Amino acid sequence: MIFLSYFGLFALIPLLTKKEDPDIQWHAKNGLVLAIAYIPIWIVLFIIGIVLPGPLKLILLPLNCAFPILWLVIDIMAMVKGINGQRMRIPVITDMAEKM
Repeated sequence: MIFLSYFGLFALIPLLTKKEDPDIQWHAKNGLVLAIAYIPIWIVLFIIGIVLPGPLKLILLPLNCAFPILWLVIDIMAMVKGINGQRMRIPVITDMAEKM
């Protein structure tokens, strides 16, 4: 279930089915907020890429390519820590998840 917690909207499965396990609930909330936070950040990067003039787009292009890869690395690191019984605190994401 912790593995599913970091697969985007699949985090709803452990969140809704394992209500009695606080550890799985924590990981499911963290994974769900992480997945939801990806969307507005990607939209902002996309819009900035459209608005910027030509040469500045070349600066933003590596960031647009690296962003999904970095997000995937964070997901995998959180999965591995969760499977090993630890919790990975992602600064803003974890704070938002704990308020849920």
